[in-house]
This record gives sequence, structure tokens and C-alpha cells, in this order.
Amino acid sequence: MKKNIYVNGEYVKLNPSYHTEDSPWKTKQILKMLDKHALKPDVICEFGCGAGEILRQLQAHLPENVIFYGYEISPQAFDLSKQRENETLHFYLEDMLSKNDLPLMDVLLCIDVFEHIEDYLGFLGRLRQKMDCKIIFHIPLDISVQSVLQGTLPSVRAAVGHLHYFTKETALLTLMDSGFEIIDYFYTPSSNEVGKTFKSKLAKFPRMVFSWFSPDLAVRVLGGYSLMVLVK
Repeated sequence: MKKNIYVNGEYVKLNPSYHTEDSPWKTKQILKMLDKHALKPDVICEFGCGAGEILRQLQAHLPENVIFYGYEISPQAFDLSKQRENETLHFYLEDMLSKNDLPLMDVLLCIDVFEHIEDYLGFLGRLRQKMDCKIIFHIPLDISVQSVLQGTLPSVRAAVGHLHYFTKETALLTLMDSGFEIIDYFYTPSSNEVGKTFKSKLAKFPRMVFSWFSPDLAVRVLGGYSLMVLVK
């Protein structure tokens, strides 16, 4: 199964930082969603927390009484997360959906997760049945005119393990078909903010121009965006 790359160490060889460099930016987007809907959670959990840096960043921005729990199946990522653990920030090397004694949570984070899971519809269905809280998803939108014409999807699969590729429309329909109610969503211009290469910086400008006229058009044609979605 493809998920073994997260258990056997293959994924960490390709991504030794477990994308911690992107965590401050992703945290900013999560805080934007929390603030927009006046959500003041006392307990936040994250499914597939990786190295735990997003939760650590959130802890630095939210009140001291908030408790954080992160769940991860990769032993290598778990080892990284344990370095960040403290009195109100806890990490577990477990499949969250297999547990029957989960903490009562106000918000669950599922950040860049289900595109990696073989049976993503089955996963989302189980998540919907098990969780009774607000959930924030972050979903890469890998499909665009540019990505199809340039044939870059195989490289995305090889580099970061994406098994499934989405547009805004298919991502939202997937969540609705799984029984979730969409509360809100917005684009996160990941390539604009996080990309450090000359090529990614150069691509920022046409995306900005397209976005002024039509954000949807910019995403569909040029790509380089993800979708932050709040559901219940």
C-alpha cells in the first residue's frame, strides 16, 4: 500500500523537514479561518500532524489554556513532533480513526492529508461518522490547465505522494458527497507565498494579474493554489 512510504521512511528521505518550512504560512491561513468565524476552541486536534510544527505555531498565537493533540502514523515524523511536545501540546503515534477514547475537541485540522490516502472517500466517510466538531481541511488544487499541459502531475506524485488530484469544484463535491456541510472556503495562494525558487517567484506575477480579474480563472489556468475549507 502507498501509505507504507510514511511508515517505512521513504517519505522522510524525500521530505526530511516534513514541510515545517511551510507551517508558519499554513498556520496563518488556519488562524484566518478561525478569526473569520469567531471560533475560539479550547481543544484542537490534528489528523496527520507530521512534525507537529503547525500545532506548535498555533500554540504561539492562541490563548495559553488551549490544548493541542496531534496524531501521526509516520514514526519519523512522530520523532520530530516529540521534540515540540509540552504541557498543553501532545503527540501520538497512532491512527486517529482507530481510537475510541479521543479527547473532546472543538476543531479538527486535516491539513494536506486525504490526497495521500488510497481510499480517500472511505476515509472521509469514517471521519464524518466519528467526529462531532468543526473540521478545517486544506486541499492542494493540483489540477490546472498549466499542470495538465506541462505534465507535472507525475512529479507531484513522486515528490510529495499525492495519489488524488483536485480542482476547487471536485474538492468541495467530495466533501459534500461524504456528508459534510460546507460552512466556508477560500483559496490559499501557496506558490505565491511559499515558493522560493526563481521559477515560482516569476510565476507569481501572472497569477496576481489573473487574480485581479478572476480568482477562479487564475486557479483553473495557472494553478499554484490550495483550498482552505471549514465544514461541520
